[in-house]
Amino acid sequence: MYSNGAKQYQQMSAHTAVMDADPHRLIQLLFEGALARIAKAKGHIERSEIEARNETINSAIRIVGGLQESLDMDAGEIAQNLENLYDYMIRRLFEANSKNSTVMLDEVAKLLIEIKSAWDDIRQDALDILNKSEKQKVQ
Repeated sequence: MYSNGAKQYQQMSAHTAVMDADPHRLIQLLFEGALARIAKAKGHIERSEIEARNETINSAIRIVGGLQESLDMDAGEIAQNLENLYDYMIRRLFEANSKNSTVMLDEVAKLLIEIKSAWDDIRQDALDILNKSEKQKVQ
């Protein structure tokens, strides 16, 4: 019973986070969700939980696909490079699932962490610029 209540609380918390998020934060949530599912999938592989592994990796694939779909392809070369990288990650996730490979999951997680880190820095850079602009207005 406690487990069910905790799960409902988790779902409500996630729903609230999404509802309150700006577009930048939504992308961060997608990165976090994909990384969480990859970590879960590794545990499922280690425990030989095939059905749970399939579900979790498929969920990670859908999230990476969502990241891919969110790209503004008019943004140029960076967007094209990210699309290619997301496509690669999706293929590696499919392969990790079929080969039961934690090594492939680690590879995708590492790539996602690198992109997420850059995405997180973009927000901080924008906030720094806004703060600097606000300080200049006050003076």
